Amino acid sequence: MRAADFAFRIDDIKNADINDPSTWPVSLKMLLILVGAGAILFAGYWYIIKDQILELETREQKEQSLKATFIEKKKLAINLPAYKKQMEEIRQRFGLLLQQLPNKTEVPELLIDITQAGLGQGLKFNLFDPGNKSVKDFYAVLPIKINATGTYHQYGDFISELSTLSRIVTVGNVKITRKGDSLNMAAVLNTYHYLDEGSTGSVIKKKGPKSRARR
Repeated sequence: MRAADFAFRIDDIKNADINDPSTWPVSLKMLLILVGAGAILFAGYWYIIKDQILELETREQKEQSLKATFIEKKKLAINLPAYKKQMEEIRQRFGLLLQQLPNKTEVPELLIDITQAGLGQGLKFNLFDPGNKSVKDFYAVLPIKINATGTYHQYGDFISELSTLSRIVTVGNVKITRKGDSLNMAAVLNTYHYLDEGSTGSVIKKKGPKSRARR
């Protein structure tokens, strides 16, 4: 019975007048309606819904990015007072270090301080030779080759005395050899001085006490 009905419907479709929809069987009309509805749904998805889905995904990604940026900026805002305090501490430390750099006119006075620091501890200078300065960003390094004779304790006291100067003096390339009952020390002392506006072409103001010669 079902096979006969199916054959009947196929025959109806074959015998239908394509130019006269009123003669079409119900099964053909339903089939065409389903095909048309499917085509409309597919076209709607392809030309409208698909683009909207892509736009939605793009906006969701942008939203996540904005959330991450907001969280990061919120952390920075929360820590901003601590950052400002830290920057102020760094600025103050830099200012203190800058104060320990003599200007060009104070360098001779610093060299006298170094010499008297050694003589005051009983050292005998065989060589005290300031070399050529090397210029850095806003300061210059002046190396001083020294060769002195004394005892181990006198050398230790001399180095300790250098650390108490109001200006920065570093000691390097130390070589100590025995010379009779005494010791001979060769070393390079590095002193630093601040470059003024005329030397650097930039203005960096510095305030600080001048180094006083020890007598």
